[in-house]
Amino acid sequence: MESGMLLSGRQRALIRESWQRVSGSPVQHGLVLFTRLFDLDPDLLPLFQYNCKQFGSPQECLSAPEFLDHIRKVMLVIDVAVSHLENLSCLEEYLCNLGKKHQAVGVKVESFSTVGESLLYMLEKCLGTAFNPDMREAWSKLYGAVVKAMRRGWETLPEGV
Repeated sequence: MESGMLLSGRQRALIRESWQRVSGSPVQHGLVLFTRLFDLDPDLLPLFQYNCKQFGSPQECLSAPEFLDHIRKVMLVIDVAVSHLENLSCLEEYLCNLGKKHQAVGVKVESFSTVGESLLYMLEKCLGTAFNPDMREAWSKLYGAVVKAMRRGWETLPEGV
């Protein structure tokens, strides 16, 4: 994962500025992200089980305390990435392991594009007209770098596991 070379100084500033406006309400904004995710791909809902309980609807899942904890964790990962924009490579091992965890619970690599769409949707909804094409491009680059590192978690598992 390239360090700050991936993003220009302007792109890093756009990401920081926009995240500062969103990060104060992580659960609220995370709910926007995951509501959109389930709208785009309802087949992801069964991946979220807690204590062997399957949710009957996205609304049931989105209101479960365990799922709200998951939202906090997702938003924290974004926060960590934003905090390390100049040195994203220091997150490589962490993100690779996060990828392994996602694979272990049945997440498909292809689902990350839907998550990326949902992230951009959340930013657009929460920031309104401030979310401009330059900001979209900056976030897309950052998200692409995070996913690239997480995908390595799939690649490092032995065949058949």
